[in-house]
Amino acid sequence: MSTDAPFLSVALCTHNHADRLVRTLADLQAVKPPTRPWEFIVIDNGCTDGTTALLAAHDWAFPGATVRVVREDKLGLSNARNRALREARGEYLVYMDDDETPDPAWLLAHEQAMIEHQPDALGGRIEVMFEDGDRPAWLQDELLGFLGKLDNGEARWLTTDETPIFGGNFAFRRSVFDRIGDFDARLGRMGKVNSGGEDTEIYRRLLAFGCRVRWVPDAVINHRIQTPKLRRRYFLDLHFRQGRWQGARKRGEGSRVPPKYLIPQLLRACGKALGKRLREGSNHSLRLEMNAAYFTGYILGWVHDA
Repeated sequence: MSTDAPFLSVALCTHNHADRLVRTLADLQAVKPPTRPWEFIVIDNGCTDGTTALLAAHDWAFPGATVRVVREDKLGLSNARNRALREARGEYLVYMDDDETPDPAWLLAHEQAMIEHQPDALGGRIEVMFEDGDRPAWLQDELLGFLGKLDNGEARWLTTDETPIFGGNFAFRRSVFDRIGDFDARLGRMGKVNSGGEDTEIYRRLLAFGCRVRWVPDAVINHRIQTPKLRRRYFLDLHFRQGRWQGARKRGEGSRVPPKYLIPQLLRACGKALGKRLREGSNHSLRLEMNAAYFTGYILGWVHDA
């Protein structure tokens, strides 16, 4: 174990995914360590399955790294990421999820970009890996981004909303949070609640504050998908919840009566989804159904949520 102050910290946040975490920890052994001192932090986010015991018994063997396991009882991925931010000692903090397999050169690629470009934040490429069977016929290419797939092309600076970075493989100079604030604890997965949006929100905040964001395509992580658990309702529920949050946020302290234009938008979205399903079948209509779910949630959030 190195006693030097780390250059970078790697944070893995986990909640009740012991079955997936076993493989993630095993696959991490193939990752080449960075050239500078580093640390590996696991945030046990209120786990009630076998995760805590698994982490306590694990034989950590990361060359050049110190390892810590920290318990964060306040449930929510954003709370776990904020806890990692408070615990980390590295100049840079790299986040990953508990169901991922990094390529061997993943950390080295991030480290090289940090040293060469000194960015405020970085994003790496994410591929989708189906580990338990065939890909469902309804899972069209346009939906893979909602499972974490991300490829912004060649290495470059990112400056627009159209080129996001995702939480399964992004990194920050720790000091940047003094400028932009922490992760929004209202957003992100919370236990079994299917939510999200925290990564795109903080990316937009980075851009709004004029931060320098570097795209690192050689820093590749594979998001493992358990195919039997894939359900259409996951995508619909995710968009419904995002719409509900956006609707409540947009309304603010204003009237709970939704603007007149929202009802026609919802009806058009439903009509397009239904038409696509009737013409081409349910294997081709999910993306449009997700739009309809979003507008439904948006209106309900405008009317009901505080």
